[in-house]
Amino acid sequence: MNLKEKLKKFLIFQQRIGLDEKIFFTKNLLVMIKAGLSLSHSLKILSEQTKNKRFKLILEEIRKEVEGGSALSESLAKYKDVFPMIFVNMIEAGEKSGQLEKVLEEISDQMKKTRELSSKLKRALTYPAFIIFIMILIGIFALTFVIPKMMAIFEEVKVELPLPTKILIFISNFIVKNGYLILIGIFILGFCFLRIIKTKKGKYIFDSFLLKMPIVGPLLKKINLIKFSRTFSSLLKSGISLVQTFEITANVLNNILYQEKVRKISLQTAKGITISAVLSEDPDLFPPVITQMIEVGEKTGTLENILEDLIEFYESDVDETLSNFTSIIEPVLIVVLGVGVAILALSIIMPMYTLVQAI
Repeated sequence: MNLKEKLKKFLIFQQRIGLDEKIFFTKNLLVMIKAGLSLSHSLKILSEQTKNKRFKLILEEIRKEVEGGSALSESLAKYKDVFPMIFVNMIEAGEKSGQLEKVLEEISDQMKKTRELSSKLKRALTYPAFIIFIMILIGIFALTFVIPKMMAIFEEVKVELPLPTKILIFISNFIVKNGYLILIGIFILGFCFLRIIKTKKGKYIFDSFLLKMPIVGPLLKKINLIKFSRTFSSLLKSGISLVQTFEITANVLNNILYQEKVRKISLQTAKGITISAVLSEDPDLFPPVITQMIEVGEKTGTLENILEDLIEFYESDVDETLSNFTSIIEPVLIVVLGVGVAILALSIIMPMYTLVQAI
């Protein structure tokens, strides 16, 4: 392979493989296996159909390994950035139990529900994020271009400026004179913040803060509980050991507090302690209703059904929360925008009124 080909392959492998492409792969692989096609032939067709060049190369490599006698899970495990641990372990369990079709169907359903939840969050957050961004842009434009020109008039006539106007002029002058320093400062703070939250202690503090925030905190808790219940349920159905199930589930969760708690469950259940007993130690993370339902599931042997009920309950709760979030955030943004405009208007009108009186 010459340098040009190596560079081309390197650039291809920088491509991101989205969730939609993984769903397409899993769903179609299931359809082909059900239709009686061999795993090798199915992978060949899928590699030809996918539009993502990186995914195409990966599927072709996996096909070659499968044809060489490797298990599908073994081949998938070589691409951990594409196929997460839960994906690989569920495929492995399906291969060992002879229920690959059932496992693929479970994975496909799980990924589709994950995509739906992600889409709902994006839709709920896009509008307020856009409005806040526009407000910041308008504020910066007014402070750097409009206010200096307006205030130059008042300075010429030497009118006594009220306090709000003086504060606005000070802020405007500071931004105009130190614009580059402010941008550099924001960049440095952002960089330091990202570095800090990548450390275990920093992430723990940040994630704890997020869970305590109004509106955001309860929403994040519900999302983590959905992920916990869905992953736990899927892995139980796959026949993976309980200890391994919790290890994988911990890696799926985003919040470090939930990750540590689930890893603790893994250690405690290995000693014979029940899941509900471990969860009951942290009612802030796992509400009593969840602990009690899981306890019932453990005693009656219906844990999978209980987890499905929990998923359904929290998904509907998250839908309602996101709908309410949009309804609540709109008037809040309007009030903030109104206050900002009022302060700006008063800071300009008050000295003009003083000027008229002086004349």
